[in-house]
Amino acid sequence: MKPSRFTYHAPTDLDEVLALLAQYGDEAKILAGGQSLMPMLNFRLLAPAHLIDINRVSELRNYFLDDSGLNVLALVRHRELETSPEVELAFPILHEGLANIAHVQIRNRGTVCGSLAHADSAAELPSIMVALDARMNVRSQSSQRSVRAEEFFRFHLTSDLDASELLVSVDIPAMRTGTVGVFDEITRRKGDFALVGAAVVGTWDSDGRIQDCRIVCSGVAPTPLRLTEAEQFVSGTDLSEEVLVGVQQLVMESLEPTEDIHTSAEYRKKVTGVIIRRGLARLIDQRRDIHV
Repeated sequence: MKPSRFTYHAPTDLDEVLALLAQYGDEAKILAGGQSLMPMLNFRLLAPAHLIDINRVSELRNYFLDDSGLNVLALVRHRELETSPEVELAFPILHEGLANIAHVQIRNRGTVCGSLAHADSAAELPSIMVALDARMNVRSQSSQRSVRAEEFFRFHLTSDLDASELLVSVDIPAMRTGTVGVFDEITRRKGDFALVGAAVVGTWDSDGRIQDCRIVCSGVAPTPLRLTEAEQFVSGTDLSEEVLVGVQQLVMESLEPTEDIHTSAEYRKKVTGVIIRRGLARLIDQRRDIHV
């Protein structure tokens, strides 16, 4: 199929983009990487009257990494961050998540901010951003605001963005000394949408106990789901085998995942428990690496 008719706009600066969004609102869609948008247009799941292509807006192209963290602007491609040794060193969990997104061809064009604005609950980046306590920087013609990742995702394919707003960048705070994180997911085939995913972040204290743990799942709810009960269960422990078994059982008993044509809720329960236990065990390995 082909998209329905639309008016194409190719602004060259951010002010022009925001003016177009203010003018057309719900009738407009932003085109950056297009890896999610174009299939939806072709299947006519979306039929905007106006398409605003931001690829000529050079001020949205870069990312910046320093001691305070990582700032990723709206046109930064997945592959740019994935292949950066500095980003991999500073945020190993982000590197793992990026490497799991679809295929290289998709990552060459898809953008980080585009994926976040798309707000697919099965995608890798939303759960990782919640786990890292990232902030979404949003602009309109008349205002700007910063939204915590945990509050940005409202429902499946629904974010906190107003029709006149653009996600211009995301800020990821630097991981503190002793803080480690991992991402894992289960797919039918490499590159498929994940059936279940889990981002796990925690900080090892001087006594060898995990603190400030964040466990965030993808693919089990309409938004990235923080498992606060599981976080509390493991916080203050040394992640012994007994703790790992206990948290796996807790997740399997308490989680109420969604069911769809891809798999059952019962399968998602079991697999989520397994990958969370596996992720926490990998935090132990990362702690050993820190002290080598």
